[in-house]
Amino acid sequence: MSAQDRGALTADLDAILASPGMDGSDPGLVVRTADGELVYNHASDRRRQPASNEKLVTSATALDVLGPDYRFSTTVHAAGSRRGAVLHGDLVLRGTGDPTMLAADYDALAAKVADAGLRVVTGRLVADDTWFDDVRQGVSWAWDDEPYYYNAQVSALTVAPDTDYDAGSIIVRVAPGPNGKAVVTTEPPTDYVTVANTAVTGPAGSANTISVDRVHGTNTFTVTGSIPSGGATTSEWMAVWEPTDFAASLFRAALGRHGVQVVGQTTRGAVPAAATVVATRTSMPLRELLVPFLKLSNNLHAEILVKAMGRATSDQGTWTAGLDAVSSKLSAYGINPARVSLRDGSGLSRMDQISPDQLVSLLGAARNRPWFHDWYEALPIAGETDKLVGGTLRSRMRGTPAEGNVHAKTGSLTGVSSLSGYVTTADGQQWVFSMVTNNGLGVTLKNLEDAVAVRLAQEGSTARMVIPSTSPSSAVSELECSWVKAC
Repeated sequence: MSAQDRGALTADLDAILASPGMDGSDPGLVVRTADGELVYNHASDRRRQPASNEKLVTSATALDVLGPDYRFSTTVHAAGSRRGAVLHGDLVLRGTGDPTMLAADYDALAAKVADAGLRVVTGRLVADDTWFDDVRQGVSWAWDDEPYYYNAQVSALTVAPDTDYDAGSIIVRVAPGPNGKAVVTTEPPTDYVTVANTAVTGPAGSANTISVDRVHGTNTFTVTGSIPSGGATTSEWMAVWEPTDFAASLFRAALGRHGVQVVGQTTRGAVPAAATVVATRTSMPLRELLVPFLKLSNNLHAEILVKAMGRATSDQGTWTAGLDAVSSKLSAYGINPARVSLRDGSGLSRMDQISPDQLVSLLGAARNRPWFHDWYEALPIAGETDKLVGGTLRSRMRGTPAEGNVHAKTGSLTGVSSLSGYVTTADGQQWVFSMVTNNGLGVTLKNLEDAVAVRLAQEGSTARMVIPSTSPSSAVSELECSWVKAC
């Protein structure tokens, strides 16, 4: 790269970071070549809240600790003596954190129990979630996000309502109904939750003002507002209270559908040592789970992997043990673990702190890992419209030189935005970059990240970019694209 080219690139990147509306914000940006040569940096050594760029650290270290072929298992055990179709004892459902378990998977486990000839359980249905501890949410997670699926509770037994694998949540659907009322259903259908519905059906063409909330400490979901007659169904993804009990309730209902009666109550406990396995379900391997995890920025996948790492390294499914496992791998990526703050796996915590320099160090070192190809392809890809290809970048940088050439992880919290990954330049080089901005206020930071990525993708061509408008009146994007399910 000639001095003239380097000077032009530096001037353009400096101009982006000096865009109107950026006063008072704290952007950090670093760009390096594939072999580590510094191309550009601006305040890149300062630690900042990374938001979901934290998932780069979590996913890379999970691949190191657990391995690309790691699978979660969910098993059903018979604890007691069996005589023909009758189990004199308890039936135990045991989880290890599988975030891909759907209601249909619990139904399939129940079918296996029935196929094994079991018809009556004289004891209880026991839910064993002891693979992880019972701390459900992370340090400094926002209390007002608690009802929403991107802030769901972490458990070793959990359920996802969809194949995005939004573990620990349920979909509440609101549709126009007869007699001026709105109709509310859930996915999956269940009596585990209670719906308090006061929503109405308004005139055709009227405003949709539907709001769904959850009463703290309960599974009572309130549905209020108005939905227009003939309008589209409104769907809200909501976190359930105590996913262990939710999973057990779905499994118990499935057992009944398959003709297996459990006489006792549903409770919690650990599998006895002498229990025998009746049915098993294993998840996809981690190398495949990376796609919904990273493409869709799934917070619960990150936290489950942290606790799984703790269980694998110290037999403790806790955040403390898991984060110790993460920290133990950082020096191999050129990161001093004493110079970062990791309080969760997803980046939801406002106590997470890492610098763009440290993220680029990880990204650079990851290129030499045997699992790199899977990881690289699991990152969101700019402008690719397929949700499981473009991910959280699917609506960004379309029709620009960055489209298809930027593989990068997004991140968003109120006042925080980040984009870190890889860009292939116009002359065929692969560069590594990280941009993390804190204290943003009244400016669309993602426009600036896109401008940086587009300018890097242009390097080696004669085209020059247009710096985007970022007036102080621009709206702030506070959540990941996939978290709001609307982009």
